[in-house]
Amino acid sequence: MANGALEIVALLLTLIGLIGAAASTGMPMWRVTAFIGENIIVFETRYEGLWMNCFRQANIRMQCKVYDSLLALSPDLQAARGLMCCALALGGLGLLISLVGMQCTSCIQNNDRAKRLVLIIAGTMVVMACICVIIPVSWTGHVIIRDFYNPLLIDAQRRELGEALYIGWVASAFLFAGGCMFICCNVQSEDKASERYMYSRASDYMTYPPHPSLMSTFNANANGSVLYGYLF
Repeated sequence: MANGALEIVALLLTLIGLIGAAASTGMPMWRVTAFIGENIIVFETRYEGLWMNCFRQANIRMQCKVYDSLLALSPDLQAARGLMCCALALGGLGLLISLVGMQCTSCIQNNDRAKRLVLIIAGTMVVMACICVIIPVSWTGHVIIRDFYNPLLIDAQRRELGEALYIGWVASAFLFAGGCMFICCNVQSEDKASERYMYSRASDYMTYPPHPSLMSTFNANANGSVLYGYLF
């Protein structure tokens, strides 16, 4: 019963992390214009994302344009696009696989070992999705911080951390928690099940009394042997 509740909690954490990863992938707020120095008088904000860059001026709606080519992105954003797509695929597939092995579903019946193995595989895929999220988010954040303190760049070229990076970090934490819960709960259950199985084998040992006909035959043979030894 406790494992069933933990599986539901892990499923919710994975779902929240997957939604956050999808939002971070689609948002253009990976890099934001830094208002420092003389840029404070310019009422224009520039956003750079994985799929498009956007501009927002004062009292005007945001205008976005999709990148004309993948080569227009910096190396960190190029890698981030591929890794975030892999994270969504792994997280979504792991979420679907976990539904098959949960105790509250009846997709696999009368085979608890198979259910636990399915949940371990699903948890591993969710943890891999977490890694695919945290690598591009942290890499992009590192590049932004490095360029911000680079004295060779002018103020107009400096960027700040966007909202999508923070959402990506939080989403990776949820994915990591959900995947670890799927793995740890079922690995522990596997060990306990094997111990119970070994103990039950030892405790079910029973001794049966011999059959009466066999006892009479054994006594007759024993008496004949004694009489034969007495005569000779």
